[in-house]
Amino acid sequence: MARYNKIRLGDCLVQKGLITEEQLQTALQEQKNKGLKLGETVVALGYVDEMTVIDVLCDQLGIEYIDLRKIKIDESIGKMLNEDFIRKNCLIPFEFDQLVPNVLRVAMADPMDILAIDDISIITNYQVDPVLSTRAQIEYQIDKLYGATKAMAAAEQFRKEREKDKARFENEEEAAKDDSVENSPIVQLVRSILEQGVRRRASDIHIEALEYEVRVRYRIDGALVEVAKYDIDFLSAIVARIKIIGGMDISEKRKPQDGRIAMTVDRREYDVRVSILPTINGEKIVMRLTSKENLTRDKQNLGFNAEELEKFDRILKNPHGIILVTGPTGSGKSTTLYTALSELNTEDVNIITVEDPVEANMEGINQVHVNEKAGLTFAAALRSILRQDPDIIMIGEIRDGETADIAVKAAITGHLVVSTLHTNGTASTISRLADMGIEPYLIGDSLVGVIAQRLVRRLCPECKKPVMATPEEKRLLGVDEMTPLTIYEPGTECSNCGGVGYFGRIGVYEIMAVTNSLRIKIAAGARADELKKAAIEEGMHTLKDSGVRLCLEGVTSFKEALKIAYESE
Repeated sequence: MARYNKIRLGDCLVQKGLITEEQLQTALQEQKNKGLKLGETVVALGYVDEMTVIDVLCDQLGIEYIDLRKIKIDESIGKMLNEDFIRKNCLIPFEFDQLVPNVLRVAMADPMDILAIDDISIITNYQVDPVLSTRAQIEYQIDKLYGATKAMAAAEQFRKEREKDKARFENEEEAAKDDSVENSPIVQLVRSILEQGVRRRASDIHIEALEYEVRVRYRIDGALVEVAKYDIDFLSAIVARIKIIGGMDISEKRKPQDGRIAMTVDRREYDVRVSILPTINGEKIVMRLTSKENLTRDKQNLGFNAEELEKFDRILKNPHGIILVTGPTGSGKSTTLYTALSELNTEDVNIITVEDPVEANMEGINQVHVNEKAGLTFAAALRSILRQDPDIIMIGEIRDGETADIAVKAAITGHLVVSTLHTNGTASTISRLADMGIEPYLIGDSLVGVIAQRLVRRLCPECKKPVMATPEEKRLLGVDEMTPLTIYEPGTECSNCGGVGYFGRIGVYEIMAVTNSLRIKIAAGARADELKKAAIEEGMHTLKDSGVRLCLEGVTSFKEALKIAYESE
């Protein structure tokens, strides 16, 4: 078992040259303000990555690191300590030592917490062998053990109270309003649904009214997964509770409504956009979860290869013009846009954004929230912005000819404009702008680059399995049918990915830098297929090429690559 002296992590990081003394002082101040651990703070500030902090701690403490994603914890061991204790101390018992009798191994976010270790020994009557794991992995395992149980317990409590006091619950909304009690069952149930969604990496939560039950599904890595079902009697109370915390009209049940919830889970701030739609069985809720950390990533983590990264950098270096990011809903456009803004955000430029809604607050950037009811449309906001001496303008989405026209004029008059557009590929973006009424010569003059993108699911590194490609698969991948080819497909029954075979997603890109020869073709009104052919001749890799590359590299499966090939045709 590990025995160690308490050490200062910050000093170790400075000694190893991983951070500077100035960065340490900034991190210590941030730690004091937010009440986080120093390791979490230096990671959040982007000074070092999480694995670097883990390596330093393991080296200094002579302690083992355990990746809990790869371990299936026996419920009887995990529940040896009560939920409140393990959540408060961010730890979880995961196995008995195979070699030493009477020793319980416990994964801890802070293995130097001697008081917690002593408490575990007293409660369980076992010696404790502490090992290091990350807060996120421990919270995820706690949620797997207790999350569903907690939600079901809240649901059962709500059902019992409802039966006991039918008069009080005749109007189900009263249950949702009963905030006097943060512990009231419906409040707990809704909170549990949201927290589990965050911990399971869901991008969206669907709460649907079926004929006899309420179904809850999470969209994880682009696919919907059913997680729970409740009695249909629960629906009106769940909907009412979400309307209250989302700032919506609780009495309006016939019209669609939109709202917004701000919440903190595991010390991270999340923004939840809520959409409620009346259906024949009752109101359906979809909640989109976003966090600032997920939107503002380092460009190295977007999925660009070296060549694409160089093109991306070259496009961003343009002092003026329009840069467009295109793709369907949920293809990661906002993440790419925010990453581009982070790259451009220096103290010598004035950046103003117009968004509907503002998805993440960024320091040093002036962000404007569109409010159509008050007459603040994209076009109206843009006209005012041009009088604010901007260097860079970000438009959340170009939706109409008026917005497109102002964006083009702003680009021609010396501003850099970045925006998104819903089109399938790079070349079709030019046709779309022309359809909005923009003259081809103006498009050619103002456009500096178009990035089309999709997201594909990454194969789980723990369970992906090699298979020999069939002749048909080789043909579609553009490989000689006589050449032996190994590709990978998803595995099953893996604790890391929950048996899905995929873990996380990666961007697939088609980057068209507008060169002089392309500019001449655009101005002459060339068709989308002609522009695409010319861009490919100049070295552009299509979405299909990028999808095939990721399949051949074993990053994604043939099935995922095929989706991209069909979508981008």
